[in-house]
Amino acid sequence: MTDAAFARLRLIRSANIGPVTYRHLLARFGSAEAALDALPALAARGGNRAPRIADERAIADEIATVERLGARYCFLGDADYPALLAEIENPPPAMIVRGDMSLLARPTVAMVGARNASAAAVRFARTLAAGLAGEGATVISGLARGIDTAAHIASLSSGTVGVIASGIDIAFPPENAELQEAIATQGLLIAEQPPGTEPRARHFPYRNRIIAGAALGTVVVEAAPKSGSLITARLANEAGREVMAVPGSPLDPRAQGCNLLIREGATLVQSAADILEMLRPIDLRAVRSPTSPFSSETGGADAGEAERRAVTELLGPVPVAVDEVIRQAGCSAAVVQTVLLELELADRLERHAGGRVSLTG
Repeated sequence: MTDAAFARLRLIRSANIGPVTYRHLLARFGSAEAALDALPALAARGGNRAPRIADERAIADEIATVERLGARYCFLGDADYPALLAEIENPPPAMIVRGDMSLLARPTVAMVGARNASAAAVRFARTLAAGLAGEGATVISGLARGIDTAAHIASLSSGTVGVIASGIDIAFPPENAELQEAIATQGLLIAEQPPGTEPRARHFPYRNRIIAGAALGTVVVEAAPKSGSLITARLANEAGREVMAVPGSPLDPRAQGCNLLIREGATLVQSAADILEMLRPIDLRAVRSPTSPFSSETGGADAGEAERRAVTELLGPVPVAVDEVIRQAGCSAAVVQTVLLELELADRLERHAGGRVSLTG
């Protein structure tokens, strides 16, 4: 691994640095090495001690483990980083992968649904996935029980993509260990968490954004009204991607989520042909930006004490849109983003979906 890549990994593994902050830091300082050097001063201006910077030995050990597992890193900005994924609000700065990254250069469809899916839904998911794979599309899902598993199995021979919420070496659910290994060797397996990380509830929304962000559209086959599948659908919608749903009986609670999506504007689909018809008109060039993924409003702007105070006073425990803060602060977007960056590094700011932020301390 190059020194630059080592520094990037060290930066993203440091405390209080998420995907959005990572991009701002790279845009402002030009390199991870320069950003690491600047962290203490930035955090101090945010009103706290310097963030905990990842230990170099720990990073070296992680890299050695990844290599031993037969995996590798894919960094935001690399040539084979999925172009669609790079376009979302918070793309993962580093992914650990096993398999063929070129699968995500093909038209990609996300398929998600209930873990406790009905037998009919599982069978239908297999039909859809096989049909999509037969037409040259890549099926991406989350290796969960039920619909995810059915979609992966049906598209495995054509190259399916599995995204997991754990480390690349942890199989979850355990009964999918063999399937997970098959995906890694015949398709593509993606993990954002470091090796050895057990799946936690907070990891699954991060996994879901990768599934939705890497695809042209997301198909929900069966889902309850409050489920992770609907979170994936919402993330796809926020990223400007197609959201499709398979209708179900109103008497089955597992179909209520899909019916709700359709009522709210998702496209009703009943076959692989329906899905492909929705996605074919999409011009990939319209969603693939030729600019650097590290273009940012932060630039090299510094904030004075008056500007810092003006921005901070607008923040509170209730999440507010960054655009609204910019409008009310009377400062440039670059200055506002700089203040938000300082506050986050000082562990005083939390970022939320939809470009919103809140003050934590």
